Amino acid sequence: MSESMKGLKRTHRCGELSAANVGETVTVMGWVAKQRNKGGIIFVDLRDRSGILQVIFEESDAGAEGFAKAEKLRSEYVVAVVGKVEKRAGAVNENLATGEIEVRASQVRILSEALTPPFPIEEDSKTKEELRLKYRYLDLRRPDLQSKIILRSKITMAIREFMSREGFLEIETPMLTKSTPEGARDYLVPSRVHPGNFYALPQSPQIFKQLLMCSGYDRYIQIARCFRDEDLRADRQPEFTQVDMELSFVDVDDVIAVNEKLLKYICKEAIGLEVELPIQRMTWQEAMDRFGSDKPDTRFGMELTDVSSVVAGCGFGVFTSALEKGGSVRGINAKGQAEMPRKKIDALVDFAKGYGAKGLAYLCVLPDGSYKSSFSKFMTEDQLKALVEAMSGEPGDLLLFAADKNTVVWNVLGGLRLELAKQMNLIDNSKFNFLWITEFPLFEWSEEENRYMAMHHPFTMPMEEDLHMLETNPGKVRAKAYDIVLNGTELGGGSVRISDDGIQERMFEALGFTKESAYERFGFLLDAFKYGVPPHAGLAYGLDRLVMLLTGADSIREVIAFPKVKDASCLMTDAPNVVDLKQLDELGISINPTEEKEEETET
Repeated sequence: MSESMKGLKRTHRCGELSAANVGETVTVMGWVAKQRNKGGIIFVDLRDRSGILQVIFEESDAGAEGFAKAEKLRSEYVVAVVGKVEKRAGAVNENLATGEIEVRASQVRILSEALTPPFPIEEDSKTKEELRLKYRYLDLRRPDLQSKIILRSKITMAIREFMSREGFLEIETPMLTKSTPEGARDYLVPSRVHPGNFYALPQSPQIFKQLLMCSGYDRYIQIARCFRDEDLRADRQPEFTQVDMELSFVDVDDVIAVNEKLLKYICKEAIGLEVELPIQRMTWQEAMDRFGSDKPDTRFGMELTDVSSVVAGCGFGVFTSALEKGGSVRGINAKGQAEMPRKKIDALVDFAKGYGAKGLAYLCVLPDGSYKSSFSKFMTEDQLKALVEAMSGEPGDLLLFAADKNTVVWNVLGGLRLELAKQMNLIDNSKFNFLWITEFPLFEWSEEENRYMAMHHPFTMPMEEDLHMLETNPGKVRAKAYDIVLNGTELGGGSVRISDDGIQERMFEALGFTKESAYERFGFLLDAFKYGVPPHAGLAYGLDRLVMLLTGADSIREVIAFPKVKDASCLMTDAPNVVDLKQLDELGISINPTEEKEEETET
């Protein structure tokens, strides 16, 4: 039976007590993590978000009634304890912040009893994630998970403090807005008042923050909830949090400068990390050529080498065919892996195929200097020697090559580079390597759509020196865009925005929009630009990703209180779910029974 806490007031959180409090009478409240009955004395580990505190019960101090209550305590009971802080009678527990002390209980109240939890509430839980997410309210009691959620709050507060000092205004933008289906799928919300019409949940506050610049609020910040109906990965969620900002009367260097100071401040405040400024910059082209990725992990080498000129005219058709089609041949050097078993090499070939490769060519430089290769019979000894030299190959090295169009080659070797680094233990997890990637292509070609699409979004400013190619050679136009990368993960991205009507119209034309369709989708923004728009630029971070990396979490699910799983469902609340027919009728919506049945089968 639960007891009232009337008359009691918590004086301290469990983890706040220390040797400095010895002799004080305190009132602590929390959850029973563990109870150990040693006969005449009972030890209880009491837990709250601040940590764990040892409480001891003896009948001489707690009385017969209090001692009897202590005997009844089980895991996850919620209790209030009044007692005196003492130095531990036994050995100091070095694993606890409160390991020097204990509280000798004089009074205890059971505020709430608890069923036996379906899994242990402990750090580094080995319980399957599905079960933990079903009982997320219990999972969130784990000290290691709590520390991540608490750090997230600390980071959020640090961002707000810093940006306020830099003159940014926190302004909220609408959650119910207009669908602009350019990019990821929107989450749609039907309107009851306007039957047959739909709102969209924002994928980002992009248009509204640009409108705020038009309105004269020259520095905007928002910790914004965003929604994208897309396939999920470890670092993706259907609803996520963005640190969103926009600045007027600035260019690329201005945005980068304020964000470097922000990152330095966050890292220092959150985890005591000193970030050296300025942060390294690298163009998109250089990143792709060197690492096969626009978000390279620079904590290790194993960079790509373009050997197209070396193998041109050789007898190996895979190489020459790729070059004839305008592609390239590139390789990576896995140092010291020449004697890798054929089975493991075949596994790497299969891995590469998963990234779009038709295959993977290899050359082992054996310890005696001889070669073992999948293609050596097609090349002369001199050609093989030149290839090894171009790759800085030495006896004991394994050289791996991909030959195809550049996008495929980069994708394959970029992925393979990371996989080999994990296998070879090349990644130093104590390092935090920040990197700016700049000068992205303005467009990327979509095979599915058979047209150019904006690599970032349709409001990104082309580099002035490339404007003349907007109509004639759009694939060569670079953008005033920039991403911030940490240890191979994109933390955020931004760009200078188009603030010129003429350039914006040319941009829409390059994307295949007619003037009418552009105004249909973005007319309110284009109209606003006719009334005086300042040069402006912005950037948005994925807050979840930032916290994930700074806490060393394996997934953003560890730093979100109530996350979704990969099919965008919530195992705890069983969302999404069916609704009453009355609700659907009010919205003028009917469900196709056939489609519903198919959906159930797939699930």
